[in-house]
Amino acid sequence: MPSRKNIQKPQLRNVAAILNREEVPAGHGQTASIEMIRLPAKQPRRYFGPEKLAQLVQSVKEHGILEPLLVRPAADNEYELVAGERRLRAAREAGLEEVPIIVREFDDQQALQVALIENLQREDLNPVEETEAVVDLLALTLGADRDTVTALFYHAHNAKHRGQDLRQNVLSQIEMVEEILDGIGRFTIDSFRSSRLPLLKLPEDILDVLRRGDLEYTKAQAISRVKNEQQRADLLGLAVSENLALTEIKARVKALKVESEPMPDPTVIDRLNGISKQLKKSKAWENPKKKERITKLLIELEKLATEK
Repeated sequence: MPSRKNIQKPQLRNVAAILNREEVPAGHGQTASIEMIRLPAKQPRRYFGPEKLAQLVQSVKEHGILEPLLVRPAADNEYELVAGERRLRAAREAGLEEVPIIVREFDDQQALQVALIENLQREDLNPVEETEAVVDLLALTLGADRDTVTALFYHAHNAKHRGQDLRQNVLSQIEMVEEILDGIGRFTIDSFRSSRLPLLKLPEDILDVLRRGDLEYTKAQAISRVKNEQQRADLLGLAVSENLALTEIKARVKALKVESEPMPDPTVIDRLNGISKQLKKSKAWENPKKKERITKLLIELEKLATEK
């Protein structure tokens, strides 16, 4: 992981100016053939809601692209998209041949940072997309992977909770995380750890539904407690198609849990009941050694019965 001196901070406010304040009215400024704009190899956005995209396509047909796409120069006189993938897709579906652009010189890291920040500024961002975008932005800035970034949040929390001192390099990384979160303006390091990082531990089928915005987080969280993959998939599909209430989902989860709990073998239960009756009538209690052995066995059975 790079030292603090080598870490390149994303300039959130400067990026916001590029993304939001340099709008060029349709018909003015620089334009480019839509065929000359290619998508980057790494793209933070994974899902585009069909309804929202259809609305944007209709808007583009009526008014054109009102906000230019942010691009950077690429080989063969082409451009690589930095921010505005949804607008680019809508323009293609609307049949536009040219689109307005803003050209900026970005290296690979800067381009991905800008793309992630633009993703975070979307109004329709769902919690999973937002969480993944923040973690990816932190990972890119710190030169780390997702697991290392996630561990850093818990490391900071545990050290604070236990009153432990942290190494200077770790403190520098935590300070960087705090600065970036402050620039985003939605989280503190503690609130992000407690409310958002748990999302990344959900099963992948749950995350896919959340990314698409098909289900509320509280409902998805309840369904995630179903460990059997097929049962979870069935309940997940039903919750989406039938728009089940949270109380109904919790009731079904509870019922599935009862069904999956192992039931005692009837034969064993019958044997225990039979032995209990025999012991009541047995003369073994009159023999001190046998009585002591029976008592020890009963204690052992009680321990086994109460263990979780």
